[in-house]
Amino acid sequence: MAAVDEGQFSIMSLEDELTCSICLSTFECPVTIPCGHNFCQDCLLATWKETYSCPQCRTHFPTKPELKKNTVLSTVVETFNLRSSKGEEKEEKKAKEKDVIRCDTCMEAEASQTCLTCMASFCEEHLRPHRENPRFRLHQLSEPVGDLSDRICSDHSKLMEFFCSQHGRPICSLCLQQVHKGCSFTTPEEQRNLKESDLRDKLSLLDGKILKNETVINQMKDMQNKLKDSATNRKKAVAAEYQQMRDMLIREERDALTAVDREMESGQTKHRTLMKKFAENIDNMSKAKEDIHSLLGQSQTLAFLQGSFNLPQAVNFDPYAPRISLDSKKVITTHAFAAALKEYLTEIFKQPVEARLQMIKPEINTDIVTSGEKAASASGFKPLSPGPHESEPQWPPGHLKLPRSHSPGPGAQPKAGPKKKNQKQTKKPPQSTEDTVGNRNLARSMENLLEFGGKDKPRGCPPAAEPSQIPETSDITPNITSAEKRSELLKYGTVLTLDPKTAHKRIILSEGFTKASVSDEHANYPDCPERFAVCSQVLTSKGFSRGRHYWEVRLSSNNFIGIGLAYSSIDRKGPTSRLGRNAQSWCVEWFNVKLSAWHNSSETVLVNPNPKRIGVLLDCEEGTATFYNVADRAYPFHSFVFPFAEAVYPAFWIFSSGSSVTLCKLQA
Repeated sequence: MAAVDEGQFSIMSLEDELTCSICLSTFECPVTIPCGHNFCQDCLLATWKETYSCPQCRTHFPTKPELKKNTVLSTVVETFNLRSSKGEEKEEKKAKEKDVIRCDTCMEAEASQTCLTCMASFCEEHLRPHRENPRFRLHQLSEPVGDLSDRICSDHSKLMEFFCSQHGRPICSLCLQQVHKGCSFTTPEEQRNLKESDLRDKLSLLDGKILKNETVINQMKDMQNKLKDSATNRKKAVAAEYQQMRDMLIREERDALTAVDREMESGQTKHRTLMKKFAENIDNMSKAKEDIHSLLGQSQTLAFLQGSFNLPQAVNFDPYAPRISLDSKKVITTHAFAAALKEYLTEIFKQPVEARLQMIKPEINTDIVTSGEKAASASGFKPLSPGPHESEPQWPPGHLKLPRSHSPGPGAQPKAGPKKKNQKQTKKPPQSTEDTVGNRNLARSMENLLEFGGKDKPRGCPPAAEPSQIPETSDITPNITSAEKRSELLKYGTVLTLDPKTAHKRIILSEGFTKASVSDEHANYPDCPERFAVCSQVLTSKGFSRGRHYWEVRLSSNNFIGIGLAYSSIDRKGPTSRLGRNAQSWCVEWFNVKLSAWHNSSETVLVNPNPKRIGVLLDCEEGTATFYNVADRAYPFHSFVFPFAEAVYPAFWIFSSGSSVTLCKLQA
């Protein structure tokens, strides 16, 4: 047997030598060319089109070589393929034999059942004493079990007959009397039934979640179709406006060219009249010239004198060519208007689209929604109705919106406009009932997709919260019974440093890039696309996309400071770059005496434990980020639940001058 294995191993080692260098597979009908190299016949002929050369050594042949099958190599390839298939069949047979559970008595027949009391498997023949002898009546039979050692308690070498519900592990009778004394327990079968029931409930919950997501996807597809139709109508309206302008320019061009043609025709008419008059003068002068020649030939003196008095009187007239040009007032004005219009349009087209309307109509305000509606209705364009996340239609031309304030104070909330006297300011513009229902449905369909809970409403959400403000977070009430040992969290401790390329110019980094403080003076940092330009924020240099990670942060004060997470794709320069005010970041934020959790501009107010040290446990596999108040133990006070689309980076927002955050060295 060993010899066969060695022979098989030796033939398998020839696999590289039996591989065609063109198709990279074993030879099929191998042929040898004059340079000594071997190829599949079809592969070689496919490479020979106009010239004949070796694909491996590039040797050129003047004529097409005669190809003959290499019979020895073909036999070796057949043997190799045969032994390779036999080896695969043997491996499959061995794998099947490993899956079969044999009788522990005869060691040959397949086991029918396993006795968990005897801790042995039996075939039907050797199982007869258990079926017929009353002494074995109390023995527990089950389906064949392969490895019975998994059923033996490693501490007491007894069968694990029970399952501890509190600790979630199988135990034996001695474990129940000693270590697990007082714990609630069931049989493994009962525990399996409970787990199966729980998993079926979760399957039904997942089905509902999937259906909600499919519904949202269908809604988005409908919105895409509406967007396409809207874009088509908008393009038609814009094209119609430009076509009308082109028609007007064509008419103006035609009128200008016609004016030039008329001016040219008038000048030509004048020239023709003068040319006719000068031609008549030439005829008259030619006739007078003939009469003078005739008179000079007269020999009679009296006749000569009489004829001289009858000649026409000489006219002192000098012919001239009149200056007739096209420089009439109309032609000059038309040409000047065309040149001025071209120059004016050139200056307009040099400006951004948003500023062009101000140049044409300076009296129009920057907010031209009303005029945009009139222009759109006049051109037959209907704007899109507000979507689930919109409260007003969007008008592309000239509709400029000022960015929201990022300084602390009420400006952090979206503004609905100026307040009138004795009128309360609402948080958002009024919406129709249909829009409100759409917002509520979309918000519910997006919440906690990976959380196997039975409630549609996230924990910690205020009862009267508006649909657009339903957060994707769960609020954990501080409770001493939920506190965790800090040593358990330190097992996932990681070393972090702050990334100077992302630090806002107000952020001063020190202590080996582990401390960030705020200054009123800007630091001399070089400009780069990763740097925050609007909000005084900084990211760490390390991000996480898998595993568990824990870090701690020491706060100088609990005021105007935010600690959170962010994707690297977070906006760095726009008005929505502040942590929690976009879909790419999550944070807990101390704003005066209030502690809030923020994500995607949705706020959840939390109980403020006034911590001095904050711990953060990031579980990438579960998709959770939990924040702890670290004292003698770690007390969780909030948790975000979200699926990871990319790597997340620890992030910090610091506003008050003199405030700072410091990444702590993790020590037990």
